[in-house]
Amino acid sequence: MSSRRKFLKTAALSSAVFGSGNIFAEKSNPYKTVKGSAVVVSTWDFGKTANLGAWEVLGKGGRALDAVEQGVKIPEADPTNQTIGYGGLPDRDGFVTLDSCIMDEKYNCGSVMCLEHIMHPISVARLVMEKTPHIVLAGEGALQFALANGFEKVNLLTAQSEKDWKEWMKTANYKPESNIENKLYNKGNDPMPGGPNNHDTIGMMAMDANGDMSGACTTSGLAYKMHGRVGDSPIIGAGLYVDNEVGAATASGVGEEVIRIVGSHLVVELMRGGMSPEKACTVAVQRIVKRSPERSKTIQVGFVALNKKGEYGGYSLQPGFSFSVKSNKVEQVFKAASYYK
Repeated sequence: MSSRRKFLKTAALSSAVFGSGNIFAEKSNPYKTVKGSAVVVSTWDFGKTANLGAWEVLGKGGRALDAVEQGVKIPEADPTNQTIGYGGLPDRDGFVTLDSCIMDEKYNCGSVMCLEHIMHPISVARLVMEKTPHIVLAGEGALQFALANGFEKVNLLTAQSEKDWKEWMKTANYKPESNIENKLYNKGNDPMPGGPNNHDTIGMMAMDANGDMSGACTTSGLAYKMHGRVGDSPIIGAGLYVDNEVGAATASGVGEEVIRIVGSHLVVELMRGGMSPEKACTVAVQRIVKRSPERSKTIQVGFVALNKKGEYGGYSLQPGFSFSVKSNKVEQVFKAASYYK
């Protein structure tokens, strides 16, 4: 009889836990992804406009991969944005060279580095992913591939960027500065130290209505860099990483420091271990500080992440880093917390 009572008690407890398991699951996981819960997250204030481009795809039930490509093409073609593509500030020899990568929910990825004369490097990166057995094409080879696939050569150096480059050449003082987006896009609100010698990437991550994730990252790189320099942005695992089981992360800032810690992959792996997106970004920034405490005081690096629950967050070295979010419920620019105050 005692054994029977014990069995019935155990069965009743099991029924309470497993029979109403959905209730407990929802309490412990209120951000559970459900069909229709699309979201797009991107770096910086200008990501808000890029997000609207991505939402034209996501809002119609489209694929995250298509959304991130369409979204980042907006700043790529914006001549007033001197940090991304057309109108980007050149290297010290006067050449505008572009870096870009893209990654989908199945670990497929493509990248171009040091690409000249092409308006939309993100679309070339996607074709590298879809049409070649490779992941990365660089320089002249990337240009040849783009032209062979119907892209047209354009002059990416605008009159304003050429003027700024010639002004810089008078002193040729190379010093990357932080948070140019505040000067260009915040119109004086919450100004941060910044100037034309900076690098601010557009990194974008999206989750579509099916719960699948993709990401894109594109930039003209550090202004007045050495010809041929490549930062983190087109490097899978550094400037961008997507794991459809866990989440995605992207980075902006001085890419050399991001590469050294394989930053975006690190953030995703920290989320795999249970950290929230903001906490994972925080730990990645702390690792940069620990590795290079003095240099970290003079540069900007920011990370932003999105997990499979639909949670997002960011963190940076210096104040001023921001990220933009668009979903059915949110359309907002968030200021990230920072290590230095």
